[in-house]
Amino acid sequence: MEPIIIALLIVLIISQLAQWALRRPSKLGDLSVPFNELKKDIREDTNQMVSTFANVLTQNQDRSTAVLNQRLVELTTLLKGNQDQLQSVVAQSLNQVQAILSNQTLQNEQKLNAIRETIEKRLTSLQEDNSKKLDEMRATVDEKLQKTLEDRISQSFKQVSEQLEAVYKGLGEMKNIGLEVGDLKKVLSNVKTKGILGEIQLGAILEQILSPEQYDIDIATIPGSSARVEFAVKLPGDDKGPIYLPIDSKFPTEDYNRLLDAYELGDKDGVDAAAKVLDNTIKGFAKSIHDKYIQAPHTTDFGILFLPVEGLYAEVVRRGLVETLQRLYKINIAGPTTMAALLNSLQMGFKTLAIQKRSGEVWNILSAVKVEFESFGDILQNAQDKLNKTSEDLDKLIGVRTRKIQSKLKEVSILDLGTKDVLDIEDNKED
Repeated sequence: MEPIIIALLIVLIISQLAQWALRRPSKLGDLSVPFNELKKDIREDTNQMVSTFANVLTQNQDRSTAVLNQRLVELTTLLKGNQDQLQSVVAQSLNQVQAILSNQTLQNEQKLNAIRETIEKRLTSLQEDNSKKLDEMRATVDEKLQKTLEDRISQSFKQVSEQLEAVYKGLGEMKNIGLEVGDLKKVLSNVKTKGILGEIQLGAILEQILSPEQYDIDIATIPGSSARVEFAVKLPGDDKGPIYLPIDSKFPTEDYNRLLDAYELGDKDGVDAAAKVLDNTIKGFAKSIHDKYIQAPHTTDFGILFLPVEGLYAEVVRRGLVETLQRLYKINIAGPTTMAALLNSLQMGFKTLAIQKRSGEVWNILSAVKVEFESFGDILQNAQDKLNKTSEDLDKLIGVRTRKIQSKLKEVSILDLGTKDVLDIEDNKED
């Protein structure tokens, strides 16, 4: 709109200038007219044109405003009509959507009710089937359990009867064992018998590990003494003879049993009293062995006290008597296991010493064998030379002499007589 107005204004200005030029042609061509007058005329004309232009602009603006107002009214009317129409369409669409949703909701409720009824029927049917099957399974299980229970009870009664029978037999055997244990207690109550049992056990251990020439039985280890130790291991000594290691077996059964009974009853005072008695008894045994059987250099400066029961040995070790006996009497305590270990270590020492003794003999034997082997090599070389010479002589004898004999024999005519008859050679063929 504005470009049109500007173009109209330009056209109007041009038209006004043309009219002005047509009205005053004489003044423009007459140079004698003063410039101020001309300027005044131009200003007046310009003001007139501006006024005219302003009037035109005002008229155009009024017309434009009126047109715009009219257009705005038309547009407002159109928009209001479109809005009313749009609201009507939207309301109609909303009513349709609401109707569709209501219809779908109703259909969904119907479908859900149908599904619910179907599921309820299926669940009812399934529950009835499960109840029937559970009843059948319960009946089957009850039947099997009853049968299994009866079988198990029968087997249990049978096993209980067999075990009771075995218990009765065991009771009879226990009675016999009780009688035998009583006899054993009677035997063990005898001090001499207990000593014999320990001596037998110690002898069995020595016999299994050492050879008979490595230990002596019931020997006086001190020259001129009448005290004879049960066993003595012979250790290598000087030219005067071996050095003895005395080993004596002791079995303080009564003191040890009193200590065990006190342990079983939980009597602390009784345990202390029995342990003190046992300590004194073991110390007395150690002092007796030291005084009777140990005298260096005929014997070692220590001896061994053998306890034939591992429990007794463990009790002595637990009470710390091992160090005490070694310090006071130079006596070592040994149970069956430790005795075997000690004898095994001694046996290894014997073997090592024997190897050291025999090593010189073996070296001498090897030296003699070396000398004899050198002589044997010389003899073999001579024999080989003789064999080579004999072989050469045989070659000469067989080769030269045989060829000469064969050349001479070729001149001899072969007779018809049998060679075997002439040479009196027997036929070796089998008939």
